[in-house]
Amino acid sequence: MTATLPERAAAASTPPPAPPARRPRRTPLTWLRGGGLANLLFVAPMVFVFFFFSWSPIVQSVIMSLQKTNLIVSEWVGFDNYIAVLGDPLLGRAVINTVYFAVLALLFGFPLPLAMAVLMSEVRRGKGLYSALAYLPVVIPPVVAVLLWKFFYSADPSGVFNTVLGWVGIPPQPWISSAVQAMPSLVLEATWAAAGGSIIIYLAALLSVPPELYDAAEVDGASIWRKVWHVTLPQLRGILFIMLILQVIATAQVFLEPFLFTGGGPAGATRTILLYIYDKAFRNSLGGDYGEATAVSVLLAIVLALLSWVYFRLTNRWSTS
Repeated sequence: MTATLPERAAAASTPPPAPPARRPRRTPLTWLRGGGLANLLFVAPMVFVFFFFSWSPIVQSVIMSLQKTNLIVSEWVGFDNYIAVLGDPLLGRAVINTVYFAVLALLFGFPLPLAMAVLMSEVRRGKGLYSALAYLPVVIPPVVAVLLWKFFYSADPSGVFNTVLGWVGIPPQPWISSAVQAMPSLVLEATWAAAGGSIIIYLAALLSVPPELYDAAEVDGASIWRKVWHVTLPQLRGILFIMLILQVIATAQVFLEPFLFTGGGPAGATRTILLYIYDKAFRNSLGGDYGEATAVSVLLAIVLALLSWVYFRLTNRWSTS
């Protein structure tokens, strides 16, 4: 439709829109006037503490891994420490033992807390009591718990666990005295000690699942297993991913159980990577090989960082698919 002459005249007399105002350039003076110095002074102590206690030890560890040192006299050796530990067959055995421990811990220690949390969420009465009992092992100091279980694992027929097995006609077992049974025994105690914290986290996560989803599943005639598979697990997928990577990192750094239970024995069957590092640093003569021990620590940190990066890349892809 053609515009009339008055409309054209009004359009011609209308001034063009003003360009958007430019943001003023931030200079050190404007930053100072805006309270930047006060903010910096407020944050500086926290940044200093974080750097001093977190990043400074990391940097010092990398430097120490390139030295031959007894913490008094240091000699720069470059990557000789890494070459030496990578060629040590004891490190290979320690890696295999650590992977074995991690696999067993994931097979038993990862699904068990989730199953117990689901069962406890279905309980109508006494849920607080069951939660307290499940969390009780976490309250017990880890060293006390390990020494208590070490007493239970006595290979004598009068040992606690062997006595219980005798009630059902099973002969006494060597437990941690056997190279075959030692690692599963350690995993059993570690699962008992750490399951309580995971159960509490899963119970809290289950509260966020909309009850309407369970009601709809019941209307469709779904069983408890189908409700868990089609409702609970998809709703908890994010927390399950986080708990999985945290458990992998924790099992890769297991130290307390093999150190107090067996000291790495019998016959090196329970020597893990952290126990290998401890032996390198503190159990050798003449002050230990601190440089080689630190080199193994740096290698472990790199492997765990790469594993975490790959894991989060995969989980991000799964969450967007």
